[in-house]
Amino acid sequence: MEYKDVVNELIKWGKDNVPTFEENELSDGWHTFDDLYEFRKLYNAVLFNEWAASNKYEVHKSIRHNDGELCFDGGWFIVVAILPSGQISNHYKMDEWDLFRIPAKDKALYPFDGHTPQMVMNRLFKLATNNQ
Repeated sequence: MEYKDVVNELIKWGKDNVPTFEENELSDGWHTFDDLYEFRKLYNAVLFNEWAASNKYEVHKSIRHNDGELCFDGGWFIVVAILPSGQISNHYKMDEWDLFRIPAKDKALYPFDGHTPQMVMNRLFKLATNNQ
C-alpha cells in the first residue's frame, strides 16, 4: 500500500468515526497538514521574493490564468517562476497576495505547461543540485 493510500484510509476512518475530525489537523506526530502547507507557502514566498529582487528568475503573480480566467473562479491567485528546468507554480488565497512581493500581471504570462507536483519537485531538485 502506498503512503497516499494509507493517508486516505486514515482520513476516511477519521471522518467515519470521530465527529470532530478535521483532516487538515492530521499529523505525522510533528506537523499537521496545516503546518506543512504554511511552511510551503512561506518557503515559496521567500524564494520567489528573492528571485524577483535579484532578477535571478522570471517570477510573477496574477489573479488570472494565462487564458484570462480567474483562478478558481476568484478569490485565488497564481505565482509562477520560469526556471532553466521549466515552469513551477502554486495557487494561494487572495489574503496572501502581499506576502509575495513580486511583479503582478493582468494574467499569467505563460500557458500552463502541464507540470505535475513530481515535475515541480524534479525541477527544484535540479536547481538545488546545480543540475539545471
